[in-house]
Amino acid sequence: MEPGEYRPPGKKRRRRCLIISVVAAVVVIIILGVVLGVSLRPNTDELKQTFTDRCKAFKEYDCEKIWDVFVQAFVGKDPCNVPMEAYNPLIDAAPFKPACNRMMFWSKTKNVVHDFTDKRDCYVTLEDTLLGSVMDGLNWCGKEGSQEIFTTGCPGWTDCEKNPVRSFWNRASAAFADVACGDVSAMLNGSIATPFSPSSIFATIELVRFNSTRVKSLNVVLVTQKTEVTDCTNPSLKDLQKELDQGIKYKCTEVSESRIEACGADPQIPCGGCW
Repeated sequence: MEPGEYRPPGKKRRRRCLIISVVAAVVVIIILGVVLGVSLRPNTDELKQTFTDRCKAFKEYDCEKIWDVFVQAFVGKDPCNVPMEAYNPLIDAAPFKPACNRMMFWSKTKNVVHDFTDKRDCYVTLEDTLLGSVMDGLNWCGKEGSQEIFTTGCPGWTDCEKNPVRSFWNRASAAFADVACGDVSAMLNGSIATPFSPSSIFATIELVRFNSTRVKSLNVVLVTQKTEVTDCTNPSLKDLQKELDQGIKYKCTEVSESRIEACGADPQIPCGGCW
């Protein structure tokens, strides 16, 4: 090296490190691409098959037509920008039918209420209707600029407010509540501190649509267990009464989960005698 010439120390070593880092980054990008590719893999056939098989249990409907209307609500759209109104045509294609005196709403009691309605034909929940039954437990979304349907990699319930699944259930819940009539029941969880949550679908979507011209009364079935947390005097249930449309009678009954299970298993017990 000539006098005065300067070469930064370790230059070759840093160059090798840089090359290794670039290679590692490329490998990571490739791996992420593979993972995302798998998670966002189109799954139209599987979803459609499940949709159609469940729909066929309701023989009076054209399942192919309902499927076509369903996919138009979200295919080709940003999965975080599918509003409730996008499902209006679907509700029109398979409208909810009033089941006066037999309509059951629920919050935080899904397993209990559906175990009961699966065994006894006393009450009808949203998930016992065509659209509710078909979509229960499914996941779906589209992608802006694409005609594909995805069942994985979709935004979760809390990731964005207008995701396709959340918007569907909000719209379906609204339509189900709009046809509520006669004596209506709601099964709430007595094992939590706030059985009537102001942020629940029951509070924000369904209860506010109960109209006294159609709904005579609301019977809250408060499901209790051995370690009872709340009862019918719970403050949140007082809030529920305040939200009810004037003219709708209110009643709350504490019923043990074991009693509901026994009633579901014994068809000799009349529906009115379950609580």
